[in-house]
Amino acid sequence: MSMITNEAVNRAIDYILQHIHEELSVDDVAAHCHFSKYHFSRMFKKETGESVHAFIRRMKLEQSAFRMKVEPERTVTDIGCEFGYSPSNYSWMFRQRYQTNPVSFRRNVEQATVRHAFMHLDAAALRSPGAHGGEGSVSGTYSCLESFEECDRKITIRNLPDYFVLYERRIGSYRHLSGQWDEFIGKYREFVTRDTQFLERTFDDPVITDADGCLYDICMSVDRSAVNADALKVSAPMYNTCTIEGGKCAVYPYKGLGKHIYAAYQTIFTVWLPRTPYTLDYRSGFDIYHKVDSRSGYLEMDICMPLKEQ
Repeated sequence: MSMITNEAVNRAIDYILQHIHEELSVDDVAAHCHFSKYHFSRMFKKETGESVHAFIRRMKLEQSAFRMKVEPERTVTDIGCEFGYSPSNYSWMFRQRYQTNPVSFRRNVEQATVRHAFMHLDAAALRSPGAHGGEGSVSGTYSCLESFEECDRKITIRNLPDYFVLYERRIGSYRHLSGQWDEFIGKYREFVTRDTQFLERTFDDPVITDADGCLYDICMSVDRSAVNADALKVSAPMYNTCTIEGGKCAVYPYKGLGKHIYAAYQTIFTVWLPRTPYTLDYRSGFDIYHKVDSRSGYLEMDICMPLKEQ
């Protein structure tokens, strides 16, 4: 796990993700952050271990792969074009990243999802087709995924507010996330009030992104007036603030062990979403924590998936 502490690099990452469907160059990103191309390129690679160009290319491919997973009704060509690729170039670039072509990837992504190490499968988790969601359905084969009906009963569609947060951005496995909260809260304890909300923002699906290379933010809501260059006097050597955009979201209330959150996410992506009229927006998803027991790993949280306005 590594932490990205440089505020300019974090602004650059946000800018890239917000404009991932556009033609993006290193010059564009450096200019947005008010640095020369060469100075910014060195700074970005030092923080992330990746060049700006490589990061943009990887994000485009990973975001397009995720869209193939959650928007099965769209063609591969359409998704590739959305991210700036011609059909032939997209297939070649995709194969370089995933060692398979986009069509084969889409055909096998459900199996890759349920067989991922994060699913904590064992032999008893396999069911006969049709036992839990109909023949051929993902939830019908694997009991670790809820049926559409179970998931749909839990989910509500809400318009959520924006959240102004203080955050730390990290690159690493989501497995380690729950153990980082005590350190984070202790570091910024003086900003915790009765109204503080604790959130995490996740940017990657570990089925698509290497598990140890996932990008995520650990966040706490703060009073905007209390966080400025003069007022912010904490013991931590770094800080970043941003606004997490709310808006229309599918909200799934999760109660259980942290190691099983992956199954809840994948139920939403592969079981619930394809059978609804909703489409995921390009805003980042986030979780709002209500209870965490660091000793047992039990937690209660709302998984908030941004939806496009219909």
